[in-house]
Amino acid sequence: MHTILITQAESAITEAERAEIARLAPGAKVVITDDRDEMLAVLPEADIVTGHVSPALLNQAPNLRWYQQWGAGADWLARHPELAARDFTLTNASGVHAINISEHIFAFLLAFARDLPRAFDAQAAGEWRRQGDAVFELAGKTMLLVGVGAIGRRTAHLAAAFGMRVWGIRRNPGRAVEGVERMGDMSRLHDWLPEADFVVLTAPLTPETRHMFDEAALRRMKPTAYLVNIGRGGTVDEAALVRGLQEGWLTGAGLDVFEQDPLPADSPLWKMPNVIITAHYSGATPEYHHRAMAIFLDNLRRYVQGEELRNVVDKRLGY
Repeated sequence: MHTILITQAESAITEAERAEIARLAPGAKVVITDDRDEMLAVLPEADIVTGHVSPALLNQAPNLRWYQQWGAGADWLARHPELAARDFTLTNASGVHAINISEHIFAFLLAFARDLPRAFDAQAAGEWRRQGDAVFELAGKTMLLVGVGAIGRRTAHLAAAFGMRVWGIRRNPGRAVEGVERMGDMSRLHDWLPEADFVVLTAPLTPETRHMFDEAALRRMKPTAYLVNIGRGGTVDEAALVRGLQEGWLTGAGLDVFEQDPLPADSPLWKMPNVIITAHYSGATPEYHHRAMAIFLDNLRRYVQGEELRNVVDKRLGY
């Protein structure tokens, strides 16, 4: 018999979701709690765990066979090799962010295209400023997506609707994605950067991707280009980015993630007029729980029936 631990407040799980869990895993012991002591009491017997669980708590689950994490990023494994080495299946919530984060990306792009930061400044000052000299159109521009997973696919779909051309960089470039005209691996990054009007980072943080946007990469960008990072702050050398924005290696940046989160108050990025900062909330959406639970329920059905699970993370690679 399975013991399933769901690390959510009891009120967060609807009666319909409870009934579906009981239907998919008949006879299973199901514990729903966000209380640490209650989690510690059930973890020794739990073979299925889902929700937000700290590595310290996962280490208290010797019988764990499958952990469905509630988020997408699994770079935490690099800091806990003892968990990466353990024999359990890790699945993530990849896909849960595709709609909201792709819309956040286009919020950055449209804000730059329509010069909205200066419009907001004028509004705050109560001044009527016609500033059409700085606007441009997205149609005809080239977007380089670095990381083409669920978020990248949705972003490419939106870009096509705006009349943009999209190129992609991914670990396995042989897998085509609708709306991406050209796909390459990391070896093509520096070759393609000079062609991009927008560079959008959705890549996970791994030893391979850490600081992949260093000074050398940033200097390959068009002086008129924009960088958008909604993936992981550590993929960008922030000191090099600050310098590049100051010296004109690129025109601007839309940033939702940073090397240090929250972004320190003394960071030069805060005061740069060519930077839009959001406080790591591109993943926020009122639909999050519904989508994450749908992934868990589908995987629970697969797990009980012995089928291949969705969104399996390679614990060695971290994604």
